[in-house]
Amino acid sequence: MRIRTTLAAVAALAMLPATAWAVPQAGKPAPAFSLPSPDGKKTVSLDALRGKVVYVNFFASWCGPCNAEATSIGKLRAQYAKRGLLVVGVNELDAPGQGAAFQKKYANPYGLVAIDSNGSVGKTYGAIAMPVHVFIDRHGVVKTYRLGEMNPGEIEAAIKDALRG
Repeated sequence: MRIRTTLAAVAALAMLPATAWAVPQAGKPAPAFSLPSPDGKKTVSLDALRGKVVYVNFFASWCGPCNAEATSIGKLRAQYAKRGLLVVGVNELDAPGQGAAFQKKYANPYGLVAIDSNGSVGKTYGAIAMPVHVFIDRHGVVKTYRLGEMNPGEIEAAIKDALRG
């Protein structure tokens, strides 16, 4: 299933004009973003998280692989939090309230949830399909970028790599 999801995403990406998308690259700074929390009372800003290892996961409530990964992401977040890992779930182009409902349904897999209601940040991160995984080191540099589903072992390996960086 992961291969089909990834192939579909790559095919969709290839059909877009080059100016319509961007993809963060390993070894380069992560694109800055500032998005509202689900309740609209706080702002989630990547710049404010500098100094922490950040795993940004673009998700949607209707995304099958996002639902399948959520429990594992929550377990890994708890396991690596003491080592400085923060997990930010970016709810991408979803109906109002779905980000908070997803967080509740899966017992808070994300430490922070941000809402990208118009898809502007997702576009910056190449979110043409979901999920999108971005692992960022303490210096704000992308260590791993992945479009499509990841299994728990792959997520954990990317977390460990970001923690080393």
